[in-house]
Amino acid sequence: MTARATLPYGSWPSPISAADVARARLRLSFPTVVGDDVWWQETRPEEGGRTTVVHLRGGHRTELLQAPWDARTRVHEYGGRSYLPIRTAEGWSLVFSNYEDQRLHRLDPGDPKPYPLTPEPAVPAGLRYADFVLSPDGTEIWCVCEGHIATAPEGEEGAAGIRRAIVAVPLDGSAAEDAAAIRELVTGAHFYASPAPSPGGGHLAWVQWNHPRMPWDGTEVRVAAIEDGVTVAPRTVKGGLTESAVAPLWNDDETLYVISDWPGWWNIYQVGLHGESPQALYPAEEEFTGALWQLGGMPYALLGDGRLAVLHGEGDLRLGIYDPETLDLIDLEVPYEHWQPQLSADGTTIVGIAGGPDIPPSVVRVDTTTGRVEGLRRELPELPDVAYLSKPRAERLEGPFGRPVHAYVFPPTNPEAVAPEGELPPYVVFVHGGPTGRVSKVLDLERAYFTSRGIGVIDVNYGGSTGYGRAYRERLRRQWGVVDVEDAVAAAQALVEGGIADPARLAIRGGSAGGWTTLAAVTQTDVFKAATSYYGISDLQSFAEATHDFESHYLFGLIGPLPGFERAYEERSPLNRAEHTSCPVLLLQGLNDPVVPPDQSERFAVALAAKKMPYAYLTFEGESHGFRRADTVIACLEAELAFYGQTLGFEPRGVDPIDLTVG
Repeated sequence: MTARATLPYGSWPSPISAADVARARLRLSFPTVVGDDVWWQETRPEEGGRTTVVHLRGGHRTELLQAPWDARTRVHEYGGRSYLPIRTAEGWSLVFSNYEDQRLHRLDPGDPKPYPLTPEPAVPAGLRYADFVLSPDGTEIWCVCEGHIATAPEGEEGAAGIRRAIVAVPLDGSAAEDAAAIRELVTGAHFYASPAPSPGGGHLAWVQWNHPRMPWDGTEVRVAAIEDGVTVAPRTVKGGLTESAVAPLWNDDETLYVISDWPGWWNIYQVGLHGESPQALYPAEEEFTGALWQLGGMPYALLGDGRLAVLHGEGDLRLGIYDPETLDLIDLEVPYEHWQPQLSADGTTIVGIAGGPDIPPSVVRVDTTTGRVEGLRRELPELPDVAYLSKPRAERLEGPFGRPVHAYVFPPTNPEAVAPEGELPPYVVFVHGGPTGRVSKVLDLERAYFTSRGIGVIDVNYGGSTGYGRAYRERLRRQWGVVDVEDAVAAAQALVEGGIADPARLAIRGGSAGGWTTLAAVTQTDVFKAATSYYGISDLQSFAEATHDFESHYLFGLIGPLPGFERAYEERSPLNRAEHTSCPVLLLQGLNDPVVPPDQSERFAVALAAKKMPYAYLTFEGESHGFRRADTVIACLEAELAFYGQTLGFEPRGVDPIDLTVG
């Protein structure tokens, strides 16, 4: 066995390069299973973030969409499931949303290229579609349509120029030239999700909500009868202003399943159509789904024998089978510790996206009869030596006032190197976005990029994160920029108090809402010695005025409604506290970001220059919210590593120094 070299933390040699991390940004999502056929979305960083659809049959994978086709929807800007396979006499057709024009297209077997199903919008990408299901008679696609128009229709509220409905799009292509061929099924609310026709086609269920609520605040599951292709007598069967009800799934023509957080946790209920009281199937202080950021995913699925494949847990979600006859929930023995809320089932087969600490997110197929588990596709085709992968440790830390803070600690790990005796490692606090999101312990090569070089990571599920019940999630209500900062600081201080991290070498980094927390932390405290903001928010007032419709009222719950809370917006904004910035800052920003406009980073850079605090501001043309291109990912990670080396006092290998501007 080769002796380990004694090297300072941060300077360890690592086989995990920034290019490896970029390749690991392959994103697999929204699998579908029918018989032996499986489909999924695949987003490829080496193709500029293009999303294709892959079809697996008989062990053979076929890429259905060649460049430049890009199956990506912009509904709510966060998109979601952007395709639907349709069985025809000739085989399987594919309906998908194309990113460039946002029109629905159809690709038939044997055809050289797709053809449009929806009209050319009056403004570029002005009509967007998502959350597709086949109509009961098989002649239409029913889906959520988001229209960006000149003015809102008279009598309907909503952001100026934005209107949504559940619509019916003919599969014969007649609407491509005649917009009148698209029928509106449901209108009147600001937002819709999860259209679901009943098995016999007599009813339609869906989710809806209105500003200023987000879908984890208050939603309704509604059901309407379908008569002559038109919805009639809609009514709410679960949910309300302070209850998040999502994911309607029909059991039969008279009952459906719904997931609601009415008891404080997202649990499964059975709801009837004739006024029966909703019945909780498995009451537990566990979550059975996550936040509805993207459209088209389902956290459970109906098996052929009437049982349910479900996801549940506190924090990470595990896969189990719920039997409504015996009321038993039995977890399946699978080597995957966390599943994304994107399940599909047919007969005895379940497919989903799952991973673990040493398994990257993967398309997984499970046969509930034989117990066979297959990994069909991994986001990281070639795994690094597991000796370089840090083993996460789940921590329940104590925050201010004794409240719990959930986090995962990833210590520096490298079989080739050991630090000098007595040296404590630098640590980076990772802050996730959302802020109503969460991190899991599933293998993330971006964390390993740092830990394998001798830089520890603590990934924090601060108050406001999902996965720990509604009360934990609502700790952030009107406290954004307070609770999240306190919890990030508490995580860093816990490392110091435990003798785990060097107090003089603590950094913090985050993207989007995580970038906000990062900037807020370094303008309110002096705990951190370096900070990296990926497309972070710095000024609340201008963000509220400029961001997209889905999140245009999000701050009403996180800070307070406008008008009325202008002073809180001003006092919390890092931009207005930039003169108190306690450490150098690295700002990374896409110039085509519709969620967090570039001026949020640019104005903070100007403020840092005025303070004469060292900073670097890197921009990326063509990138929007969440970097998708391989060259961008590489440039950002190498700049970030070099930045930490220069600010935390170590010499990283293989990266050029970054130019820090002063003044």
